[in-house]
Amino acid sequence: MLGLTSLGIVHTAISLVAVVAGVIAFFRYKEIVPGTRLGQVYIWTTVLTCLTGFGSFQHGGFGKPHALGILTLIVLAVAAVAGRTQLFGRVSKYVETISYTTTFFFHMIPGFTESLTRLPAGSPVFSSAEDPGLQPVVGIVFVLFLIGAVLQVLRLRGAGRAAAVV
Repeated sequence: MLGLTSLGIVHTAISLVAVVAGVIAFFRYKEIVPGTRLGQVYIWTTVLTCLTGFGSFQHGGFGKPHALGILTLIVLAVAAVAGRTQLFGRVSKYVETISYTTTFFFHMIPGFTESLTRLPAGSPVFSSAEDPGLQPVVGIVFVLFLIGAVLQVLRLRGAGRAAAVV
């Protein structure tokens, strides 16, 4: 199916669950909240996406997808530490929130790349992950990530001010 191995199909299914959980969390909570069932689904399916990705990306050894998977796991760990400790002091909540949002952005990079280099079947939009036409797509997704991150910071700052007044 679209040139996917069995592991690739499982990887894709798990990643779609993570993305859907993330989208619902953003609409419901304006962030990925690890203390909710939705947040837990997002986090664990993101971990599984990374782990299955290490075996499914078979393009001649270690490459950009593997590096992104490792980076995603590191950012998830930073988010967890920020959420459970005060290592980052008064900015811990910001670090936690933006870190989870960053991992969602990381899902979008291979998501758009793989989709647009495989679909529509038989005549994909882009010829490969290196196709120059793909860069503006990822750029637009990055700008949307930045806008979302700024809105999250502003919301958190407003919540902090409201809590200080009460």
